[in-house]
Amino acid sequence: MDNATASMPASGATIDPKEAAHFGALAAEWWDPAGSSAMLHKLNPVRLAFIREAIDLHFSQDSRALKPLAGKTALDAGCGAGLLCEPLARMGAAVTGVDAAPENIAAARAHADAMGLPINYRAGELGTLGLANFDLVCSLEVVEHVTDKAAFMSQLAAALAPDGLMILSCPNRTARSRLLLVEAAERLGHVPRGTHDWTQFVTPAELQDLASRAGLELGTPRGIAWSPLKGLHLSDDLSLNFIVTARKR
Repeated sequence: MDNATASMPASGATIDPKEAAHFGALAAEWWDPAGSSAMLHKLNPVRLAFIREAIDLHFSQDSRALKPLAGKTALDAGCGAGLLCEPLARMGAAVTGVDAAPENIAAARAHADAMGLPINYRAGELGTLGLANFDLVCSLEVVEHVTDKAAFMSQLAAALAPDGLMILSCPNRTARSRLLLVEAAERLGHVPRGTHDWTQFVTPAELQDLASRAGLELGTPRGIAWSPLKGLHLSDDLSLNFIVTARKR
């Protein structure tokens, strides 16, 4: 199924210029596993394990297939410098990545070119780009950074094909996430200072409400937990971070 540039009215603005500037300033280090995005490099395999299982279930794919997204389109909204876009492209998808920071898009294009991956990168407000009819829409660790969460969720829903699959992830607003993701991680240098505003984190119940208002139905969320023995891993514990599928109702 091909993505289309639809003729649709622009949705409400969701980009926070301060957030875009913060992440844009980190663009040069995004692909350095020991740099400022080191935590994302550790998180990515955990998210990809969930995504791969969700793809196989939703599209009835063989879990052994090397390219389960062959012939399908995928959108990563809030793509940064392409840490998720490139694995999706290797799974066979025709990938579009959108980000608020032009610096991130420049870094993403340069890295994809070096890897020989034909990814379509776009900078700007998702709701103004007219992107629609994607088989897979992902937005991971993004909703907590937008100014209008309801508008952003509606933009994601508008980009999804009627029978498509959406995957969302977000840090949960709990005492534990405040301690580990904000106070500890930022003070210890695991995450750049100013990356997280704990008050903007979204609980599973709040995400359910946002999704419902956008005409989406969420699946059962899985937690992304941390322990000294396992590191970051999928879990039934949602207190730190969670990842979930969504479909159009």
